[in-house]
Amino acid sequence: MSRIGKMPISIPSGVTTTIKGDAITVKGPRGELTRTLPPDMSVKLEGDTLIVNRPDDSKKHRAFHGLTRSLLANMVQGVSKGFEKNLEIVGVGFRAEKTGNNITLRLGFSHPVEVKPLPGITLAVEGTNKIKVSGVNKETVGEMAAEIRDLRIRDIYKGKGIRYAGEKVHLKPGKAGKAVGRT
Repeated sequence: MSRIGKMPISIPSGVTTTIKGDAITVKGPRGELTRTLPPDMSVKLEGDTLIVNRPDDSKKHRAFHGLTRSLLANMVQGVSKGFEKNLEIVGVGFRAEKTGNNITLRLGFSHPVEVKPLPGITLAVEGTNKIKVSGVNKETVGEMAAEIRDLRIRDIYKGKGIRYAGEKVHLKPGKAGKAVGRT
């Protein structure tokens, strides 16, 4: 049995779920999410918990069991608490500023880079070098954060660029140059 798949999903107060065939809709204080589940997985609502079951122990169904449970748990958490990713901009002259719903980034290019949020995503700037990406769908929050991060790839020699908050960047030593004492 899948250890993740057999865990029940508790539904907090203020969150409602509707199951219609293969589609499930989760509504909460932060929004509404709908997803079509794999056709063989069955989801039952018992009281204030969701339980995911699989028809047999084939490899395909074992894989979908844990996946389905994780996707449903992320939907419930998204509509109740939401998700967020924090990014840091490192580099002299690199900065971010909020312009309406969009963010304008100055990353050492000859022009500023305009970032438009995906639907359901809110972008916030804290100071001049911190960006907060938040929303109800974990997939789109991660996708938006990855798109922003890829605008300026981390320099492995100087450490400049955009990175996740708390991400460690291992710097490579530069060229050794001339060896002292050799002729």
